[in-house]
Amino acid sequence: MGEDSRRRRRATHERRRRFNGRLLLVVAICAVVVLGVTLTIVLSTMRAGSVQADDAATSAASSTPTPEPTPLSPAEQLLADANDPTACAAVFSGEGITDAPMLQHQATLYAGLPIPAQEGMAFGGWYATEDAAAAFDPASRINGAEEVACEDQVVELYGSWMPADQNAAAGTEVPILMYHQFTANPDGEDGWLRGNYAYIGDFEAQMNHIATTGFYLPTWDELSAFIDGRLYLPPRSVIITDDDADQTWFDLAAPVVANNKVLATSFMITAYRQDPPPSIYVQRRSHTHDMHQAGENGEGRMVNWTADEIAADLNTSGDILGVREVIAYPYGHYNDTAKAGVAQAGYEMARTIEPGTVGIGTDKLALPVVRIDYGMGLDALINLIG
Repeated sequence: MGEDSRRRRRATHERRRRFNGRLLLVVAICAVVVLGVTLTIVLSTMRAGSVQADDAATSAASSTPTPEPTPLSPAEQLLADANDPTACAAVFSGEGITDAPMLQHQATLYAGLPIPAQEGMAFGGWYATEDAAAAFDPASRINGAEEVACEDQVVELYGSWMPADQNAAAGTEVPILMYHQFTANPDGEDGWLRGNYAYIGDFEAQMNHIATTGFYLPTWDELSAFIDGRLYLPPRSVIITDDDADQTWFDLAAPVVANNKVLATSFMITAYRQDPPPSIYVQRRSHTHDMHQAGENGEGRMVNWTADEIAADLNTSGDILGVREVIAYPYGHYNDTAKAGVAQAGYEMARTIEPGTVGIGTDKLALPVVRIDYGMGLDALINLIG
């Protein structure tokens, strides 16, 4: 019995040990399952919170409007489009002035400034200040004879108006000076063209006088508007021109023009030469392409050719120079057919060699001149133009 009892106790102990082992295994498995479920719930909760936070942020962002960029002014848009450090936006101000800003460039002369129109009025010009515009101050007037001057790439120009009858009463008469060749010899040149050669010392004195004594130098578009009565020009206005673009013009006279910063026109025969402007103060205009020759009767081709032939020649010249606007008649010869050819080619004005000055109502296709010959010094010029 003692042995049987011990076997029974050992069997019972073994059964309990196996039961406890299985129980521990079940408990461990349940713990793992519970832990996994718990982690899953926690992670799901965190993900849901993150999604909700993202949704909230997205909702908040979508509910806040994107600010609109401040629109550029017309002047700012001009400069932005140009993307050029030399660009300058000219802005126009004044009563009744509606012209849009215009792009200009520093180190050049003003180009193509508008000439506004108003019924019964003459435009008084563009000025550096509002007070100067009201006073029609020629010293502050800005046109295509002036170099562009900008601050922060913008310049404001002020316009003014003058009653048309007041403009007519001003009585402005514009002399167009006509030079030809130049000489450094104070005694002049010999030969039949002696009178054409202005002494360069006289020319220097004359240009200095014009530059320093308050003369206004109109552009050709201004002269045209003045003739129409649409634009006021100061009484002391003058236009400087040279015929033929002789080499002495380039060697002697053009540097004087540049040094004195006076606007001058070189009438160029484009069949003979097509030199670029020697400075910003020299503008090239047509002396025809190849009509500076005598026709069959000894007079110039301008009065021998048909209007179509004249227009064809002037179109060639205009295309080469890149501008039409005004021509100088070779030898000063012209007639009605010549005028018709000039107009047909798209030129508005033509300069003769007939003496006189330009006023309101002058024939635009027969502009007179003040001829400067050898021996005419500064005193002679002052007697002619003041």
